Amino acid sequence: MLWLRALHIIFVVCWFAGLFYLPRIFVYYAASEHPETRAQLAVMARKLYRFVTPFMILTIAFGLSLISLNADYYLKATWLWLKLAGVGFLIVYHFQCGRYVKAITDNDDEHSHVFYRFFNEVPVLFLFAIVFLVVLKPF
Repeated sequence: MLWLRALHIIFVVCWFAGLFYLPRIFVYYAASEHPETRAQLAVMARKLYRFVTPFMILTIAFGLSLISLNADYYLKATWLWLKLAGVGFLIVYHFQCGRYVKAITDNDDEHSHVFYRFFNEVPVLFLFAIVFLVVLKPF
């Protein structure tokens, strides 16, 4: 069980590193006026998205494995359901990042750097909420 928990935490950290950095690339892309810079940032965004997507999958797999070890407790815990709702939102956020990567790669993105600056802060809020739920186990 401790190995599963350690692997879950490791892949959460790796996934979040991507969720934090990928929208920052979007900010730089939207703020740049140089086509060469934008092209390079588009490549970086595409490669980073491909790199972190398996971390999301492994995070989910190890998390579900942990739940299965004590399903009677976990499936009755309100804090876990709230955490899973947050994780579900982050999965949607991840796929939305993929849509933005595609738009940037196709040179078809119209969002401003200000939009992406706000978009970049979303996973931070969910990280705080999820960590507090897991550590404090309220409800």
